[in-house]
Order: sequence, then structure tokens, then C-alpha cells
Amino acid sequence: MPYAIVVYDVAAERTAKFLTYLRRYLTHVQNSVFEGELTEGQIVEVEETLESMLEVGESVMVYRMASEKYVERSVFGDDPMDDQQFL
Repeated sequence: MPYAIVVYDVAAERTAKFLTYLRRYLTHVQNSVFEGELTEGQIVEVEETLESMLEVGESVMVYRMASEKYVERSVFGDDPMDDQQFL
């Protein structure tokens, strides 16, 4: 299954809107960073929705990998992804 990392930079008063939306699909790992596995259809849906939510001067970046096994991840401190193991 494809793996995605989504990073957004939006006005402070609008971050809750993006946070709420992205939590439906991905794990919130840092302030404006989410990651996790998505189907190809979900990636397209998320990208289209996020693009429609943007206002002038805001941006979203989506990094796609073929699967999580192609992501080398180093975490220093508490790892928010550890919480996902207990869902």
C-alpha cells in the first residue's frame, strides 16, 4: 500500500481545519506533519480536497512512497507513531 507524508503551511487560525481533515486518514506526527498508508484513491482524494481548502499564500506538500518499507525514519524523543500500534 502506498505511504504518504503530508506537510502543510497555512494561516495559524486555519490549522485546526487541516488537522481535523487529515486526522481522518493519517497519523499526526508533528505540528503540521502527517504520515501513513493510503490507497491510491485516498491519496487522490486527499490531494484534491487539500488543494481546494488552500487560500492564497498557503501550501501543502505530499510525499509519496511505494510503501512504508521505502521510508527510512529516525525519531529522537517520543515517537507519535507508537500510539498507532494500540488502535
